[in-house]
Amino acid sequence: MQKAKSRIRRIGIGIAGGLVLIIGVIAIPYPGPGWLIVFAGLAILATEFAWAQRLLDVAKGKYDAWQAWLARQSFVVKALIWTLTAFVVIITVWLLNGYGLINNWLHLGLDWVQSPLFH
Repeated sequence: MQKAKSRIRRIGIGIAGGLVLIIGVIAIPYPGPGWLIVFAGLAILATEFAWAQRLLDVAKGKYDAWQAWLARQSFVVKALIWTLTAFVVIITVWLLNGYGLINNWLHLGLDWVQSPLFH
């Protein structure tokens, strides 16, 4: 009986941590706590899976290295990175039909904002 409870707990943690991790990965390019959500998902998984703890340690190190590298860069490089990030956000919101929904809600009549994936 104890083994079954342990297995159910492990599966539940795997599902919960995996969902949080996926949400975090999706949220990374958007304003907000994308990386924090990723780290939270890995921390949840790390309570049951050793590989997740190793990945969490590596991810934290890479994130810290990225932040340190970015801090050393010129304004031009930082502006380019912010511009590319904004471009990713704009394109993914368009592809997911975010602008199309707003267009429909507000009856703007701007058919060109509709996602090609939702026609």
